Amino acid sequence: FDITMATNGLEAYELIQNQQFDAIISDINMPVMTGLEFLGKLRQHPESKFTPVLMLTTEASAELKAEGKRLGATGWIVKPLDPEKLGATINRVIG
Repeated sequence: FDITMATNGLEAYELIQNQQFDAIISDINMPVMTGLEFLGKLRQHPESKFTPVLMLTTEASAELKAEGKRLGATGWIVKPLDPEKLGATINRVIG
């Protein structure tokens, strides 16, 4: 995979203004803009409205998962993760 990294949600949102991605992996707990705030803004951006988004986080509460789903998360992966499973999941969501 070609990977582009951002250090927070705002930086990630700025990146999608100029570039399209096949999939996005986002944490929930980030400085400046949380992953859920980023997800909400991302889904409002016409070019990224349907980009698969996997939330990769230590957060496993049903409430946060429901909020992620409501905002348009494609999947929810709880850390720690198996790198091989992550690769398989990415391949599955990008088809």
